[in-house]
Amino acid sequence: MSEKKDKKMVILQVLPELNQGGVELGTIEIASELQKRGIENYVASAGGRMQVQLERLKVKHFTLPLKTKNIFKMWLNAQRLAKIIKEHGITIVHARSRAPAWSAYWAAKKCGVHFMTTFHGTYGLGPHEIKKFYNRVMTYGERVIAISGHIKEHIINKYGTDEGKIRQIARCVNMDNFNIENTSAERMIKFLEDNNIPEDKPLVTLIGRLTNWKGQKLLIEALNKIKDEDFFCVLIGDDQGRVKYTEELHEMINNYGMSDRFAFVCHTSDVPTAMMVSDVVLSTSIEPEAFGRIAIEGQAMGRIVVASNIGGSRETVIDGVTGKLFESGNADDLAAAIHWALNLSTDEREKIGAAAIKNIKEHFTKQIMCDKTIKVYEELMNQK
Repeated sequence: MSEKKDKKMVILQVLPELNQGGVELGTIEIASELQKRGIENYVASAGGRMQVQLERLKVKHFTLPLKTKNIFKMWLNAQRLAKIIKEHGITIVHARSRAPAWSAYWAAKKCGVHFMTTFHGTYGLGPHEIKKFYNRVMTYGERVIAISGHIKEHIINKYGTDEGKIRQIARCVNMDNFNIENTSAERMIKFLEDNNIPEDKPLVTLIGRLTNWKGQKLLIEALNKIKDEDFFCVLIGDDQGRVKYTEELHEMINNYGMSDRFAFVCHTSDVPTAMMVSDVVLSTSIEPEAFGRIAIEGQAMGRIVVASNIGGSRETVIDGVTGKLFESGNADDLAAAIHWALNLSTDEREKIGAAAIKNIKEHFTKQIMCDKTIKVYEELMNQK
């Protein structure tokens, strides 16, 4: 696709909604950087609680039913997006999820503008890989951003995508938010008091929605193996209606006689403080994380991170240097890793914490992610 050299860069990011999540956060971060650089940009989604952040940035949001998977509604969305593209001089459409990507692809094709995607996950293929065609739209971009090496390999191996058009750009940490110096004692005390968490116990914390693949059951089993040690476990995350799973977790904890050593926190808007009060930050997923933002956020806060040795965590945690990797799904190995983390000397803990912060500052900051993404936009604008 060719573009006139004098045509200016105008970006439209398209996603299902603007509630909490990595896709939404990445969209806001790019919109913020584009705005800072004076680059005209827009966002289209079904809306949500993070929409207010776009309003603060003075980035215009178009509210469309982009969560729908109904083919007729997706086609109508394409027509609406095409109208937006023409009226606002959009030159690059950046899709971040499958259903809206189909609408965005059709609209971009109709209007003759650039189309690109960010591949945020492995996406379920379904029985006999029947969803492969539906997922494939995420590979239709002139450029496809893979959020980790794990995802890049998946795109190439599962979809046969040309490696030449893939750009690997890791997710990031906003170092203004995840900063030890910006986390006050008052915030930490409030977090502990609000959630009935003891101040005199070493805290091990797992942040993630309550669902089996995030490994809460594995963690409970591992902690039972070292329950002679002094610790208190905080599980932060919503079960999103999976009430039976939450009940199973409580039953496991009660059966192991550890009911006084766990706190369940449905939601927190202050993840940096939740990490700051923790001695160990966990990522116990039994299936590969596409990237694993918790592992980099924990390192940014100088905490001891213990993570599964699968998926994105292998690319962000340097084993024994910035944290500890354990064998995925192995409760004994997880127990050993937590034991190691809880028994580090003060000097060892400080050394690992400093190495972790350095690792994030050098490889996983918001600025690095934004710079690389905008470079991809520039590639498209400059290509003949």
